[in-house]
Amino acid sequence: MAVEGFGLLQAEIEQIEAVHPVGRVAEVSGGAVIVSGLARRATLGDRVSIMAQSGRCIGAEVIALGGAEVRLLCDCEPDGLAIGDRVDLLGQSGIAPDDSWVGRIVDPFGRALDGRPILRGGTERQLRQTPPPAARRRRLGGRLETGMCVFNTLLPLVRGQRIGLFAGSGVGKSSLLSKFAKGVSADVVVIAMVGERGREVREFVEKVLGPEGMERSVIVAATSDQSPLIRRRCAWAAMSVAEHFRDRGLHVLFLADSVTRFAEAHREIALAAGEAPSLRGFPPSVSHQIMSLAERSGPGVEGGGDITAIFSVLVAGSDMEEPVADILRGTLDGHVILDRAIAERGRYPAIDLLRSVSRSLPDAATPGENQLIGRARKLLGAYDKAEMMIQAGLYAAGSDQVVDAAIRVWPALDAFIGADEEQDVKASFERLAGILNGVAAFDT
Repeated sequence: MAVEGFGLLQAEIEQIEAVHPVGRVAEVSGGAVIVSGLARRATLGDRVSIMAQSGRCIGAEVIALGGAEVRLLCDCEPDGLAIGDRVDLLGQSGIAPDDSWVGRIVDPFGRALDGRPILRGGTERQLRQTPPPAARRRRLGGRLETGMCVFNTLLPLVRGQRIGLFAGSGVGKSSLLSKFAKGVSADVVVIAMVGERGREVREFVEKVLGPEGMERSVIVAATSDQSPLIRRRCAWAAMSVAEHFRDRGLHVLFLADSVTRFAEAHREIALAAGEAPSLRGFPPSVSHQIMSLAERSGPGVEGGGDITAIFSVLVAGSDMEEPVADILRGTLDGHVILDRAIAERGRYPAIDLLRSVSRSLPDAATPGENQLIGRARKLLGAYDKAEMMIQAGLYAAGSDQVVDAAIRVWPALDAFIGADEEQDVKASFERLAGILNGVAAFDT
């Protein structure tokens, strides 16, 4: 233990550099800072430190290069900066996760947010790693226990799968993510809280996630008041932490809340760097940023671990065609849609099953289980089509045997979708079979 602690301390010391290239502030315009004297030394993504005449030290990042000057975006408001202020070039900045981070809350730079000391790991990882080679990645693994009936059966989650969680605000997205964090069988859970409201970080940790979920989790948090640089970095840093544990052969559950705020942060940075908007105000590069983040998760190579990922997306007015939702939906292995109307009638999680899909099927289930899933979807679909007539009292019993069966089974199926599972996948399928067997004669 002493040797390991010395190694971590040595890693901290090795990051200290006595000499840095220095530039000067030449212009502050439109929220960006123009610096002279570093054009031949700086590279995109380099971190810098600006020492204002007031004594204030401001962190910033290189977002554009041109001619004899470089363009920076600051980590905070550039108030107090003056022409000629000193700018130290610090170089690329990654993150160095360590196994001791489990149970901790850190910022996107790997600094503790929970008030306790923390040491960086022995190896610094780049924030923007390439995914494992496509030809060497394993296929999706076996079905995972989730602690929820619907995800044990109708929407199975398998090892290495990547799914999207699409929801508007206030529909129960955070509560569902906490159920995944506590219920899904995984070795480590890494949670990226991107642009979250500051008051909700502690509430999520103590009330929503709880000690049970926190004891195997690492939370990387950047609040909504922080700069777009830090909010975007939060998603990259959290994925780098997940890759650290994956490369140790562990199964990692990665939860990102949310990809929408990650994309919005990238939009602010890209516009400040001079990129033109196109996709409803988003720059063209946002597609690559989202897809490259998602591709880093998934199955690993032989001998390594896997990252099972759940990416949440904020969809205003349930608009599934908005850019972020459309880009991510085509990249993932399934999507789960939460519906406000379902939440308003009190069923949580408010999953719209008919609009949700898991691309792990049919391989994730046996022929008998797939038959049960198909029957459940058929009955739910029949009820959905006839619901307006049923609610208005216009449907006459006996007009359609399938609709008759759907009316009989719908309350139990609806409750099943919102039910927790204290046992296992087998028990969930037995519950589903018990519901459907009562209407087998009508379901033809």
